[in-house]
Amino acid sequence: MPGPTRILIVDDDPQVGRLLSRYLEREGFTIQVAHSANQMRAALKGFPADLLILDLGLPGDDGFTLTREIRRDSSVGIIILTDKDEPVDRVVGLELGADDYVTKPFDERELLARIRTVLRRTQNRSPCRVAQPGSEQPPAVRFAEWRLDLGARELISQSGEAVELTSMEFELLSVLISNPNRVMSRDQLLERCTGRSWDPFDRAIDTLMVKLRRKLESDPKHPQIIKTVRGAGYVFTPTVQRA
Repeated sequence: MPGPTRILIVDDDPQVGRLLSRYLEREGFTIQVAHSANQMRAALKGFPADLLILDLGLPGDDGFTLTREIRRDSSVGIIILTDKDEPVDRVVGLELGADDYVTKPFDERELLARIRTVLRRTQNRSPCRVAQPGSEQPPAVRFAEWRLDLGARELISQSGEAVELTSMEFELLSVLISNPNRVMSRDQLLERCTGRSWDPFDRAIDTLMVKLRRKLESDPKHPQIIKTVRGAGYVFTPTVQRA
């Protein structure tokens, strides 16, 4: 039988660490707290976390740097918890690979719901573990003049040039490719990519779409691959073929 879910809280505010620890332990989670980037790295060596709750404003390396570092070799769930509520910070956090972004002050019950949502989405991932060589990889697909390797997470042009995608750009493109010629609302796209609901003031999907179109479209101002459906969302128009 699997043991309790392990959550590592990384926050330089001891009060936040104590508050979250008490609350989440009452909900049945096993908790460990780190107050800096170095403490987080040391903790992960002996604490195979299923989820990280990560503050942005840490001494030493900040939360963005740590999210990028963790995502290089791990698919552990990450929730950024911060007092920064700028849209650009939210987008950057999600692009770097965070699964959700929660601002302080927060409601404990809402945070708990978001934790459970992220855990449901990441339960099939291997926490803090690099994928093993020789394991079966997803296929590659072709569309328009592009090839997307779903295992290597690489976008290749017709000339063979690799185009770098952020984690969230890859997730967004994968969702669209899986639903060709189907209008997808912002709410559907954000839920599929991050597991959370869209609200009218959340511009994360629109910002990501602009960046993705710049990489895919020959004329991003008049897109032909990902078209906007006014008042409804976006639609991926090319035929998708398994490579």
